[in-house]
Amino acid sequence: MANHKSAIKRHRQSLKRRDRNRATKTRIKNVVKAVRQALEQNDKEQAAAALQNAASMLDKASTKKVVHWRNASRRIARLQQAVNKLD
Repeated sequence: MANHKSAIKRHRQSLKRRDRNRATKTRIKNVVKAVRQALEQNDKEQAAAALQNAASMLDKASTKKVVHWRNASRRIARLQQAVNKLD
């Protein structure tokens, strides 16, 4: 454990951020899973709605540096491509 006052504070902050990042990553997994389930059911409207939610969540996570912006962009593009294939 850290001994300096500033190091103790940094440790507290890192624990808070870790919890926040974990929660965000879990939410991302769930919204992406919702898009994939809609794709499996061939429900284009539900998939499009879930994709909009997932894209929003991924963009927000990338601006907060939870996931890398290129990673988020790639995931959104691949999900969009899959939804566009449905007809």
